Amino acid sequence: MVNTLNEKNSTFVLFFTKVILIMRRLAVVAFGGNALLKSGQKGTVDEQEANAYAASKNLVKLLNRRYNLVLTHGNGPQVGNILMANSAGYKSYDIPDMPLDISVAYSQGFIGYMLEQQLRNVLMENDMDRDIISIITQVLVNKDDPAFENPTKPIGPYFSKEEADIFIKESGSVFKEDKARGGWRKVVASPEPLVIFNMRSIEKIANDGHIAIAVGGGGIPCYYKKENKLQGIDAVIDKDLASSLLASQIHAHKLFILTDVPKVFLNYNTPQEKSLDRLSIAEAKQYLKDGQFSSGSMGPKIQAAINFVVRSGKDAIITAPELLGVDNGGTRITIV
Repeated sequence: MVNTLNEKNSTFVLFFTKVILIMRRLAVVAFGGNALLKSGQKGTVDEQEANAYAASKNLVKLLNRRYNLVLTHGNGPQVGNILMANSAGYKSYDIPDMPLDISVAYSQGFIGYMLEQQLRNVLMENDMDRDIISIITQVLVNKDDPAFENPTKPIGPYFSKEEADIFIKESGSVFKEDKARGGWRKVVASPEPLVIFNMRSIEKIANDGHIAIAVGGGGIPCYYKKENKLQGIDAVIDKDLASSLLASQIHAHKLFILTDVPKVFLNYNTPQEKSLDRLSIAEAKQYLKDGQFSSGSMGPKIQAAINFVVRSGKDAIITAPELLGVDNGGTRITIV
């Protein structure tokens, strides 16, 4: 009799837990690479772990608001450093140089590990228990995407014009100036993401109450070399565009795009600068057309927000990590 009661109680608890998880909303939170490796830092493990810990603390507010979570992250600074380390190893020790898609995979692994570890530390501090699963994610692109003829995606640290000229001469790399942040960065091809692999598993993991880390650095770019034959390709997919595609494909209720400013600004870094609390799709498209948002900075975030809102009918929010989950924090992009 006692065993029967215990079995019934266990069944009830399991059923009740599943109901709670189903009632939770699903959010995709896109961290920028600069949230983990800040401007001016060298990129030591201690620095990046401290940044990952600080970023993870902000997620508790969403968990307390009954969100299930999928985390994505950028890798611009990190993958740039990986490429420079590869180049130095090749020149000094004849270590085989790794292509860009492998470097993206490398960055997914170590950034996912740091995020998972520091988030687990934060969860334990708050008496929360969730599995955290890092997923090495491939993303399909078109090898004939026009982006391969016009590199725009900035990676790695900022350099002076003189330093950038040296790299251009030595390696033939393409550098472009980011006037808003005062420096030159290497740019690479950034094709449009078409298909997120393993999206069904990502959705299930999150809706089962666990936290998935996926589409790191926009995903590892690959294409079909021939029928049924995948191959990596030299590119970096924009993290925000890939996160937006993932969010719509896994039926997320909200997309949070995190950056280093609290809101979206018009006339950024000018005397006419103005912050925006809300943007309709029509307004966002017009400001994008008017050139208000740089292609190497806020532009892809605005486009990613537009894509998600159009596909899902749900809201997207662009904000700083510390305002995550705060009422009226950031800029909300809506249908109207």
